[in-house]
Amino acid sequence: MEDMRMSLINHLDELRKRVIIISLAIIVGSLVSYAYIDLIIDLIVKPAKNLEFIYLSPPELFLAYVKISLAVGAMIASPIVLVQIWLFIKPGLKKRERKYLLFALFMGIVFFAMGTSFAYFIIIPMTIDFFVKMAVDGIAPLFSFANYISFCSSLLFSFGLVFQLPLLIILLSQLNLVSSKTFKGYRKIFVLLIFIVAAVLTPPDVVSQVLMAGPMILLYEFSVMIAVIIEKRRRKKKK
Repeated sequence: MEDMRMSLINHLDELRKRVIIISLAIIVGSLVSYAYIDLIIDLIVKPAKNLEFIYLSPPELFLAYVKISLAVGAMIASPIVLVQIWLFIKPGLKKRERKYLLFALFMGIVFFAMGTSFAYFIIIPMTIDFFVKMAVDGIAPLFSFANYISFCSSLLFSFGLVFQLPLLIILLSQLNLVSSKTFKGYRKIFVLLIFIVAAVLTPPDVVSQVLMAGPMILLYEFSVMIAVIIEKRRRKKKK
């Protein structure tokens, strides 16, 4: 009983240490981001081309800057955050589990970067352009900066999350938890779920939902192909 108590205390001390390091890293990253907020804003508004933005209340712009600094600060600190998480959970993992987790962390970062890049360079400009073209005489497209930031961050995070789909299917196949036949057999249900997920993750407009659902379906089909390749390799090893 005493050993269990000491073990729990040691785990809590280790967790506290990791949380403190992660918090400090995010704070430092946020301060650095705020120091270069003008450059960051230029990158954020670039997909909106030459649109002019407004803010509707005195603190709105400052609060938007703070939110952006925190988000970018978390991105800057993400390598430190991931290392701290890895150091905390590593002692409790077996060798095989460590290998899969390292693979998941690395590929998760790669797929997330691919998703956010796809949203930044393609989806956001297309969506903004579509809505701007809906303007008519007497109704000018004036965007609140805070709403624009919320719109962009929602799309960036959503696409970063959606691009984790291949990684999820690859891990499930590698661990032999789900077969490619399952994904093929329930394709219609998965497509329906994709459109539901797209409706939940994207802003409340049909354009964003369709633009997200399309890549998700392509990613799904790509993931199924990878799952088939993994199963073929597994069968060859058994022979």
